[in-house]
Amino acid sequence: MLSNRAQVVANEGVRAERTRILASLLADLDPLVDSALAALRAEIPAYAAEDARFLDDVRDRVAEHYRVNLSALLAERELTFEDIASVRGAAARRARAGLELADYLNAYRVCLQVLWSAVTRHAAETAIGHEAALELAAPLMRNTDFASSYAGHAYLEFQQYVVAGADRERRDLLEHLLAGCLPASGTLLASARLYGITAETLMMVATAVPTHAGSDVAHAASVIARVGQCETKTLVVVRESEITAVLSLGPYGDPAALCDRLESIQRRLCHEGLPLSIGISTPAEGVAELPFAYQEAQTALDCVTPEGGVMALPRLAPFDYLTMRSDETAHHLVDPRVREFLDEDRARGGILTATIRAFADADLNLRLVAEQLQVHPHTAQYRLRRVEERTGKSPRHIADLRDLLVAIALDDARRCGLTASGAAGRSSQALLSSRFSDTPDDRARAPGFLDGLRDHKDPALRGR
Repeated sequence: MLSNRAQVVANEGVRAERTRILASLLADLDPLVDSALAALRAEIPAYAAEDARFLDDVRDRVAEHYRVNLSALLAERELTFEDIASVRGAAARRARAGLELADYLNAYRVCLQVLWSAVTRHAAETAIGHEAALELAAPLMRNTDFASSYAGHAYLEFQQYVVAGADRERRDLLEHLLAGCLPASGTLLASARLYGITAETLMMVATAVPTHAGSDVAHAASVIARVGQCETKTLVVVRESEITAVLSLGPYGDPAALCDRLESIQRRLCHEGLPLSIGISTPAEGVAELPFAYQEAQTALDCVTPEGGVMALPRLAPFDYLTMRSDETAHHLVDPRVREFLDEDRARGGILTATIRAFADADLNLRLVAEQLQVHPHTAQYRLRRVEERTGKSPRHIADLRDLLVAIALDDARRCGLTASGAAGRSSQALLSSRFSDTPDDRARAPGFLDGLRDHKDPALRGR
């Protein structure tokens, strides 16, 4: 056991050694900072990828961190917020540069390791030297934890400020655009240009809503924001549960390709458990038409099933759109004989309805109709005659054929719930593919497929 005097002498020796270690590190700080910078670039790829200007700022911050830390230890006091006040500015710069928070905080760990290695190297190879180094371990870790915690909070505060500011800016810009005008000047106008939006830009509007409550709308919006065809960003704003996107097509943009991309995104998000309903407008020729494009996107969105999907108006012909948005009056205007015919034919497989469509698609060419349906021309001719007998409408007369096609389209839309009265419907692809399936299997099951080659009177139609 050491006497009290011996213990005091030992403590003074440890304190003197500790002071010597700290003073020597402070006096020769540049090599320590160089070692820390090299370690940061070696252990954290994000730092290795940065440019010289960024690294010069890091060097200055590391030197300041070491200087404040060592000085506080030398004065035998704890770090204060005044000591690390400059950390807030540095944290904002790292966040602005896009450095991840995990990498930023990891840098403090690396710097601590380098500093601890330097302490052990400078400690004398004696019992007192080892004791002095050990006494510095706890305050070094405590100071680093204090500084890194403050840096993390400052980083997040700045990031939240930037995100909130950017979100407000996007919302304000969208409000201007949906009012049909560009911002007069300032940051909003500059922001519009970053999104590739000018007064004459060709654009489309897409609106999307999740099919399930509580879905991660922010994630869906971030995915849609990457859909653009140009080298510009896509303006996407979340308003409550609705996602609104203004998509710049640029001078050579392809609306069909953009619709395909949005549909691909919808399928991907659905696979991830986040199904969306998406409505897409026709192209708007300039900002002045964006209010109408937004209304179109809303109209298209109303026509998607509750299960989700995509209704892209650029994929629709005017005829399909008009019949899809018809009201009850349009249905009442259809000849009752035609309505009865469609109900009966649908119950029997829709063979005659398919023949009417094929006749129109073939420009009234009976031979092409027979080839498309893979039946004898006499069979196709007999089917058309049966249509006229049942409806009083001759498919060979343009006016009658028009009435039949309108009635068929209205019947399809009504059965799918696509009416202007507001019932939800399904995607345009589903609507347009609801016509009679003409696959080989369907034809083989349809009576008269082979019989028509022998008898021009289609046995499928006998007894009607």
